[in-house]
Amino acid sequence: MGSYPGESLQLNIVRHLSTTWEGMVSDFLGFRPAAQRFFRTLARHNTRDWFEANRALYEHEVREPMRSLVEELDVRLATLAPELMGDPRRSVFRIHRDIRFSKDKSPYKTNAGCWFYHRNAGRAVGQDAEGGGAGFYFHLDGSSSFVAGGIWMPPRGALNRIRDAIAEAPAAVPALLLEPRFKRRFGALSREAMLTRVPRGYPPDHPAAELLRFQSFTVSRKLSAKEIGTPRLVDRLAREFEVMLPLVRWLNRALGHLPADSRL
Repeated sequence: MGSYPGESLQLNIVRHLSTTWEGMVSDFLGFRPAAQRFFRTLARHNTRDWFEANRALYEHEVREPMRSLVEELDVRLATLAPELMGDPRRSVFRIHRDIRFSKDKSPYKTNAGCWFYHRNAGRAVGQDAEGGGAGFYFHLDGSSSFVAGGIWMPPRGALNRIRDAIAEAPAAVPALLLEPRFKRRFGALSREAMLTRVPRGYPPDHPAAELLRFQSFTVSRKLSAKEIGTPRLVDRLAREFEVMLPLVRWLNRALGHLPADSRL
């Protein structure tokens, strides 16, 4: 059946106006087992020749479903947390590795991921992400998948602002982490790269001494192959985002990135 001028625009408007999460029309169909098989094989044949010979498989089974997932979740975030966004062109991480300063010269990552970020902070993450903020992340590799939220290894200035906010209100983050639904879903903050001592400038006996030792503020939950292989993954991730949102918003407030009531 042919389409008429403006049909795509009208369909997009209908989808963006929908506020019903469950049963929502979606282009995302899930990640088929071939997506994880692609990464398992890539790990054994991480060369440009092999990747180019299998580029169509990557595009069909990994990149395009990931872009569709981002698009669908951005619709949900417009209602759930309008200040956070996903962009199919900017949220999906490149498969090419930066090998300039690495001893490992393998040209490709053996995983895929997408990042949902504060619209005033931009999509950059990690220690080089000056001005970056907290957000949500989805990860897929050859054997596992997970959803995460928070801020990973922020640069020194951002880390200091978060620590100052923790020091000023020692009970705030623990209250978020102990909320029953949050604790049941995510447990506790990842203890990756924690300092062995309280950082300089804070007393060792500070009420938030343990939290002040963190250099990342992230939580995560594993996803099963069954969960990622269905269109219902959009619903699942939206629910996980909702539970993580108070922590993500607290971190962003500490960095000067405020919540929003709408996308306008």
